[in-house]
Amino acid sequence: MLLKILTLLGSLGMFLYGMSLMSGGLQKMAGNRLRAFMARMTSNTFKCILTGIVVTAMVQSSTATTLMIVSFVNAGLLALGSAIAVIMGANIGTTVTAWIFALSFGGSSWSLGMIAIPLMFFAFVCISLKKYKNFGEFLMGFALLFLGLTTLKETSTVLLDNDGVRTFLASLSGHGFWSILLFMVAGAVITLMLQSSATATAITMVLVAQGYIPFTMATAMVLGSNLGTTVTSNIAAAVANVSAKRTARAHFLFNLVGVVLALILFKPFLSLVGITVAALGFPNPVTNSFAEADAATKDALIASLPYSVAMLHTVFNVITTLILVWFIPQLEKLVTVMVPSKGEEKETYRLKYIGIGAIAAGDLALNSAKLEVVEFGKLCRRGLGYIRAAINATTRSDFEAADTKLVHYEEITDNIEREFATYLSEVTKNELSPGGMARVREFYRIIGELESLGDSGETIGKIVARAWDHGGQFTDDMKSKLNHMADLVDAAYEAMCQNLATPVIELQDINNADAAEEAINDFRNQLREEHLSNIEKASYPYETGSFYMDLVNCFEKMGDFIINVSQSVLSAKEA
Repeated sequence: MLLKILTLLGSLGMFLYGMSLMSGGLQKMAGNRLRAFMARMTSNTFKCILTGIVVTAMVQSSTATTLMIVSFVNAGLLALGSAIAVIMGANIGTTVTAWIFALSFGGSSWSLGMIAIPLMFFAFVCISLKKYKNFGEFLMGFALLFLGLTTLKETSTVLLDNDGVRTFLASLSGHGFWSILLFMVAGAVITLMLQSSATATAITMVLVAQGYIPFTMATAMVLGSNLGTTVTSNIAAAVANVSAKRTARAHFLFNLVGVVLALILFKPFLSLVGITVAALGFPNPVTNSFAEADAATKDALIASLPYSVAMLHTVFNVITTLILVWFIPQLEKLVTVMVPSKGEEKETYRLKYIGIGAIAAGDLALNSAKLEVVEFGKLCRRGLGYIRAAINATTRSDFEAADTKLVHYEEITDNIEREFATYLSEVTKNELSPGGMARVREFYRIIGELESLGDSGETIGKIVARAWDHGGQFTDDMKSKLNHMADLVDAAYEAMCQNLATPVIELQDINNADAAEEAINDFRNQLREEHLSNIEKASYPYETGSFYMDLVNCFEKMGDFIINVSQSVLSAKEA
């Protein structure tokens, strides 16, 4: 018996690993193309729903779809209302998995599980050929998934096929509406424990196909798994930003409303599912009792019940979408009330796109990193305002207020670099394409340069502080030229942010950054010559001139860091 239990657990592990491997392979093959597809296909509600269906069906992971949705909402590329529509489509798209599982059960003569082991050979060949490695991972995951599902079905039959288990499950099914709630909770708990609604659906198919539970209770388990999967996404978003929380709440509300409506109209809902299944040529699982059926009908039910569960899953999500699609504005307002904004100041200093729990597989994870590095660049540029304030301060208290901000910004950039590097380290634990690895190296270089810009702000604050300590007040002409140097650095920042935000495939050159860097260097050289002349003329104290030129050199060094960022982006494209 112990061996049977371990075999059951092993088959479950094989199933889960196969699902993960298959989904990861698909995501790595799709890469930026899925993101580009989503960007083009979210101009209206119908396209948003269609996008959710297609993307989720392709990557076999509603989690990956949700991560992309959150990134788009945060970037302002996708409104919250549109994101809710994509989530609706994603819920329909995830039912494709249930249909694939139903095919694995098949009839008495054929099932997808039969081709699982032969498929492993072709998967191994593809993995051995680097060019087709991602496709090989997909095939291997596909094979392991269905081999695990087949083993799970066979092992569960051996373990559960006894009078005691049947009597126990029958007793749980005999309490009317309370039994429905009980099996609903069971479906939600299984989903939470295994972190996979697909696995809960597969287990439900096994139980109902072998006659352990009636179709009514299988319906309750499917409803519960739909709620369970939203709890998982809300837990993942618990430490995330406002947009991620709102998206997760919208997912929860969508499924909650659908489940409540299904419970209120449970009998009509079951009848609709039965009629739909019968229209496909299968026995109606609602009107045909497994226990009371004759041998021929029982065999037909065994073959058709997995398809009935898949149809149930599809009907639930399609009907819920058809109802709630008209209430997207109301859902948007409700989740906004549920998750109010925390204020711009708090949001500014947090990572917005990464670190929200689950990390998407492969190159998809780098899309969030791309959005985050753009925000990092904007944050560094805002620090230039406090540099100006420190230089132009007319009182010591005004300077100290600006200097405190510069020190704070330096701490922020240190923290962002550290968290960003941790994220990239986690991403590289998964298999990345050569292009993906080039992007990771690009991000490492960029965050290092941006962190150095934060250090530069603090350094400038220290130079100005020494000037105050020694009573060396800058002349109006000095301040005017330092402000002009700050203007040139700001222009360089603008070019850098533009290059960071431009998709790598669309970036033609960095002439804008080169021109800004050249302007900074030319003005630095001009000020250096003027300074030597002024020292000879004793136009200002040597010590004051020394602090002044230190600031000029710091600005020039900032220009170097800024141009390095654009050069890193361009080198990633060339790689």
